[in-house]
Amino acid sequence: MNILFQRVHRLDTLAFVWLHVTKQVPYRRSVRLLSHTGDGHLYVLIGLCIWIFEPVSGSQFACACALAYGLEVSLYFVLKNMIKRDRPAIKIQSYTPWITPSDQFSFPSGHTAAAFVFANLICVFYPAFAPPLYLWASLIGLSRVLLGVHYPSDIAAGALLGTGCASAGVAWAFW
Repeated sequence: MNILFQRVHRLDTLAFVWLHVTKQVPYRRSVRLLSHTGDGHLYVLIGLCIWIFEPVSGSQFACACALAYGLEVSLYFVLKNMIKRDRPAIKIQSYTPWITPSDQFSFPSGHTAAAFVFANLICVFYPAFAPPLYLWASLIGLSRVLLGVHYPSDIAAGALLGTGCASAGVAWAFW
């Protein structure tokens, strides 16, 4: 299994370096702003608005959010501290990220996990909003790679974590 992780890390590093050296994204300010939308403030604000102002399923939505985010944050901390994958700036010499990460390890991406929890919950309760929210969640993940604090597989793991936790939150809320 260790060989598999080494291969994934090698491919991740190649993709990361290709993106940062070859593409040299010139719009760091907008990428940083996009990433900031995934910090959690919008989830709380929108969730509270739905809970307060949506009489049909606002309470169930709030319950599913609480359960899904509780599970996501718990699993996120366990996985981060169990796997302990160093961030790209630690592994790639002479690379400096565009932002200072909030913690030491990169796997999985918490921003991406939280964004996919929110997108999945909205998809279940308000399907018309699903396409733009899935696009937004994906762009948050991409922004984390472009800002230099995550590898591509960190984003994929975050998306899977968020999707799974949202599904569990919905199942528990309807139970």
